[in-house]
Amino acid sequence: MSKEWRYTSSPKPKKFHTQPSAGKVMLTVFWDERGVILEHYMHRGNTVTSATYADLLKNHLHPAVKSKRHGHLSTGVPLHLDNARPHTARSTVATIQDLSFECHPHPPYSPDLAPSDFHVFGPLKEMMGGKSSRSDKEVQQAVHEWLLSQPKEFFPRGTHALPKCWNTCMELSGDYVEK
Repeated sequence: MSKEWRYTSSPKPKKFHTQPSAGKVMLTVFWDERGVILEHYMHRGNTVTSATYADLLKNHLHPAVKSKRHGHLSTGVPLHLDNARPHTARSTVATIQDLSFECHPHPPYSPDLAPSDFHVFGPLKEMMGGKSSRSDKEVQQAVHEWLLSQPKEFFPRGTHALPKCWNTCMELSGDYVEK
């Protein structure tokens, strides 16, 4: 029984039939000044572990760099990873070394966001906010189109407009204070 006050002659409230949203979609984006190198969507129900992350680096990122950034594999692929356990696990570190990627440290206990969180995911979340999707594919398509629609200066601006303390930290090999 409804708890709102109505006359007995009032029409019954309308029931809305809603479609449940697609849920959460896990996206990993690798990008540089020239744009997106790889956008990888994790299968529903999977979790990011050191094994899945190492597989992503080896079987998805490495081939993407090889095809999209020809020549970068010989000069070193710089990665900036936060301190999440899958990124710092021994197997992941070993995979990064095996692939000859160059890993820039993220300061321990840092309040700063990783570059992708800071520059890409903030505006992406803003764009996706309030929208509902019926499927994971629909979400992936919207994200893919948004990434492609970014102006030419979006990604270079992301690497140059990082928080000042992050840039300083990079210069000091991961430390906030000069030794």
